[in-house]
Amino acid sequence: MAGAAIPETMCAMVLTGHGGPERLEWRQDWPVPRPARGEVLVRITACAKNNTDRKVREGLYSTAGDDTVTSFAMAGNTLSFPRIQGADVVGHVVAVGEGVAPDRIGERGLLDFNIYPDARDDLNLAPDYFGHGADGGFAEYGCFPSDQFHAIANPALSDAELATLGMCSWQTGYRMLTSAGVAAGEHVLVTGASGGVGTALLQLCRVIGAIPHAVASPGKAAALHALGAQTVIERGAVTDWPGAAWAATGGAPIDAVMDLVGGEMTVPLIQTMCRDLRRRATPPRLSIAGASAGNVTALPWTLIYLNQVRIFGVSHGTRAEARQLIAWIRENRLRPVLAGTMPLSKLPQAERLFAERSRDFVGKLVIIPDSVIG
Repeated sequence: MAGAAIPETMCAMVLTGHGGPERLEWRQDWPVPRPARGEVLVRITACAKNNTDRKVREGLYSTAGDDTVTSFAMAGNTLSFPRIQGADVVGHVVAVGEGVAPDRIGERGLLDFNIYPDARDDLNLAPDYFGHGADGGFAEYGCFPSDQFHAIANPALSDAELATLGMCSWQTGYRMLTSAGVAAGEHVLVTGASGGVGTALLQLCRVIGAIPHAVASPGKAAALHALGAQTVIERGAVTDWPGAAWAATGGAPIDAVMDLVGGEMTVPLIQTMCRDLRRRATPPRLSIAGASAGNVTALPWTLIYLNQVRIFGVSHGTRAEARQLIAWIRENRLRPVLAGTMPLSKLPQAERLFAERSRDFVGKLVIIPDSVIG
């Protein structure tokens, strides 16, 4: 290992088991990791909060449609306790492991949060990630693969702003679009549009030339229009989804739905895409990457097969998609949406704030180590 003197211990917020925020334990004596071959040691300066932090803590990743407490287990049962959560890591390289060029020391970077199952560029069917299968960013230091800690200079972006561009939300959003084959000129309906993935989707639609229409709670329209939403539909005011979408697009079909909500909204949104199929140029497509309104939906399969609806489940993206996102960040094509910052020692309070998101909460909440705040 090369680099400046590294402390033996650090502050970290450690998840000790499934449950509420009380399962997060503040430690000031946690060992600082040392980089293995191919790794960099990062002094962490910012780490964005994601909904998956809460869902893993509460054990909400059952795929059986019941209330079984389980972690994200697509790559197997890789979650063990204690675990440092936090996927969207920003910081500065302070030491390197064997095989990593010493000139990387001092780089500011953003982590591609995936623990990939293999070297494939275009497929990631057994995903895992830092903050779940290995320690993440809710600490003062962390070790990560050198080829996944991407240097981002961009001096106009603060570390907290850069963390809002982290892969957990942006790669999920981009994968939703690529899975559904969304193309320039198509009308896309985005549910849960004010959250991390939703705000990413609005911007990504504009980057690829698609036309996004946002669905969100009241009070967020101005912020979502500023991020690229063509129209904003207040979800609580809608009783007729096909009619609301028709009004939003001026009579053009909704080509694809990017659904982050699930529950009772999913079927009406599919019905929205199936209105007047003769006018469509492509089959109706739904990408789903969340179930905040309910994990179980009664789905009439006749609606799906008679209308040739294509459904894409999305959890993580690919190495190639991560590289594209990093390129767009370096080109300043993606705009950070920072809802606020909180110190690492207050993470349990941040968890509660995140769960209770108010009407003016748009974007990402970022956690900053207390030592960085000073």
